[in-house]
Amino acid sequence: MQSRLLSDLATRIVIPLGKRSAFGDEAMQGLTPEISFADQELLLLTPQVSSVPEKHLRNPIGSLSHFRDQIVGALDLAVTGI
Repeated sequence: MQSRLLSDLATRIVIPLGKRSAFGDEAMQGLTPEISFADQELLLLTPQVSSVPEKHLRNPIGSLSHFRDQIVGALDLAVTGI
């Protein structure tokens, strides 16, 4: 989820995804938005935002850039509470 402007850094900021079905009613409105990708219903697990060495991230399988508003909103909620 990290901006390409920071591609010189050795790490990447990431937010894991989880299968929607594994969380029952535990999804948090706004904080863990639902995302559809590759015919799967997923949750953006914003509270688990982390940094990963770039060398461990290989073979991207797609982009979630079309979910930008939901991702930025979830991060905003996590950081500011708004």
